[in-house]
Amino acid sequence: MASPEVGRDKSPFMLQPKSLPSTVSKSSKTSSFKAQIMLRVFAAAFTLAAICVMTTSSQSFPLLGFTIKAHYSDSSAMRFLLVTDAIVCAFSVLSVLFVYRLSRSGSDTKYCFYLFLHDMVIMGLATSGCSAATAVGYIGRYGEEKMGWIAVCNHVRKFCNQMTISMVLSYLAFCSYFALSVMSGNKVMYQYESP
Repeated sequence: MASPEVGRDKSPFMLQPKSLPSTVSKSSKTSSFKAQIMLRVFAAAFTLAAICVMTTSSQSFPLLGFTIKAHYSDSSAMRFLLVTDAIVCAFSVLSVLFVYRLSRSGSDTKYCFYLFLHDMVIMGLATSGCSAATAVGYIGRYGEEKMGWIAVCNHVRKFCNQMTISMVLSYLAFCSYFALSVMSGNKVMYQYESP
């Protein structure tokens, strides 16, 4: 019974996987590192652009002899999106530094798990900010007839268009973190399964 086990251990099928990942893992680590850095820089750039567009958007319009000014600070959902974008931007920059340090020192499963946890929390935060702003933006653009809420974007079209651009940029940052969460989760799972 001992001889079949020895023969099985020395089969060419068992030797190939041990020699193959050493060459593949170096190139995959390099491409994974570049993708991680690139997506985090994209997320920081998207949220910074979204903040700039949002804070510079305002428009005035006359209504019944009064001048009404539309500004992002008038809506709590837009203020919430601004805060979440600022947090996502700051943590994206910090995570770039962390990933760079992690790549220099060698990957540890514990740190990869922390990075995965970070990406999931930031993605959830980005989702909440985008969702709140989208709900208010939809009502502002189309109104809600059953509730008696009228659309205001007919009066402040420029302001609404700028807010839409800001939300699209925030959604692009969310997509970056979604991809990062998948990559980080895959890395944690791969390191957990590897001996």
